[in-house]
Amino acid sequence: MTAILTDRTALARQRARAAAAPALFLHEAAIAEVHDRLAMVNKSFTAPSIVTGWPAPWRAAFPDALIAPDDDTLALVPGAHDLVIHALSLHWANDPVGQLIQARRALRPDGLFLGVMPGGTTLHQLRASLAQAEAEVTGGLSPRVAPTGEVRDLGGLLQRAGMTMPVVDSVPLSASYASMIALLHDLRAMGEGNAMEARPRHFARRAVFDRASQIYAENFAGPDGRIKATYDLIFLTGWSPDASQPQPLRPGSATTRLADALNTDETKLPD
Repeated sequence: MTAILTDRTALARQRARAAAAPALFLHEAAIAEVHDRLAMVNKSFTAPSIVTGWPAPWRAAFPDALIAPDDDTLALVPGAHDLVIHALSLHWANDPVGQLIQARRALRPDGLFLGVMPGGTTLHQLRASLAQAEAEVTGGLSPRVAPTGEVRDLGGLLQRAGMTMPVVDSVPLSASYASMIALLHDLRAMGEGNAMEARPRHFARRAVFDRASQIYAENFAGPDGRIKATYDLIFLTGWSPDASQPQPLRPGSATTRLADALNTDETKLPD
């Protein structure tokens, strides 16, 4: 049974609250990067789809794309698309592999999957400050910042989903804020507050946030006194299988020795 990471009702409530005055700079950065990456692909796409919890900026950037919400079951027709973009929503999926499998099934043969999600060192400063403050003030820890995936692990998810030629890389971004409270307000305006199923259901003590703000300022402020926040955008690229794609050679099928290709002598190792 898949563990429940996200309270989808709470996530929807947070997104609805944020929609009144959203902070979309991460989406804007992701859209610019996606456009750059698609421009480097020697292929045109005529039936794109975008999976996202924030349709407005992506619809404006890709007006010809079908926009699908990031529900547990994606509203995508199998084999209907030559491009699926999973846009800044995969980190809230209770079954990320299932999301990738559904995206792969929605692709035509040799269709492209391009996912973008926050991961890596995203908000590591906030995570460390809150953890230290809560341990000092209450003597315990609560899940307050959602976990993030690492590049080395996410490539394996693409393979498990049946994608070919998987590539995972990251684009680091940095922002500065007047205080930790300003950062928390920005996260709320992104709809990226704490929507974890295991989150505390009671209000945290004011002393925890006061101490966390102090720790954050002491350890992560710049010369101007503003605190730094890191956002790592992780990009996942894979293709739906097709016979036209490059195939790995069978073991032992090489016809040229590596030593000959490198124009060097081969040194045999002892058994």
